Amino acid sequence: MGLLDNKVAIITGAGRGIGRVIAEQFVADGAIVYANDLNEPEIDGVRSICFDVTDSSAVKAGLMQVYKAEGRIDCVVNNAAIIANQKLGMVTKPLLEKMYAVNVFAVIEIIQIASRLMARNGGGCIVNMASLTGVVGSPGQVAYSASKGAVIALTKSAAKELSPMGIRVNAVAPGIIKTERFEELYEASGDKIDQRISRIALGRLGTPQDVANAVAFLASDRASYISGQIMGVDGCASI
Repeated sequence: MGLLDNKVAIITGAGRGIGRVIAEQFVADGAIVYANDLNEPEIDGVRSICFDVTDSSAVKAGLMQVYKAEGRIDCVVNNAAIIANQKLGMVTKPLLEKMYAVNVFAVIEIIQIASRLMARNGGGCIVNMASLTGVVGSPGQVAYSASKGAVIALTKSAAKELSPMGIRVNAVAPGIIKTERFEELYEASGDKIDQRISRIALGRLGTPQDVANAVAFLASDRASYISGQIMGVDGCASI
């Protein structure tokens, strides 16, 4: 038996990077996976639902589409996010509004809709994507760190509020993960990656698979008594 056999899961931001690998892992673990992105993700074994997570009507329609097709939603992974590296003095209000719209407001709205549907079937689980920067902060990432700090707070509060409905809410907080986006933001800019790796106790960058393994565990019945937790996937790092 697979870790997630026949669980109906929705994964946002699954077109590339960490979200894509999470979707692939869920398929490998036996889940019925609905992969969301702005454009149809090309992932073997998944069913695509394309919508903008900041479009309230589209979000509701997308989740209802899955619920009507499957009769239930067992798990939602709120992975969709945007990141921008800017010093405090360069952060603009439009950037903040855009980042919070995707990283925070959309997550809250998806949880609102998904939890109502999960409650009809006796429960489910939600896994949010936080970040090590939201836990310890990071210079040059004030806006992003603040948005992920908000995800951590809403995860803990939602877990307490939704537990009577049998809904678990947790978050994964990755450290430095080597994705395409990582290469765009760091390697192209000439950032001193070796210095960052030296502050990771396990001595290497994380991989999307490291994160996917943690998310799959939290979504599984093996984590049935785990809720309101922020699981660090950071190699024991200090940014």
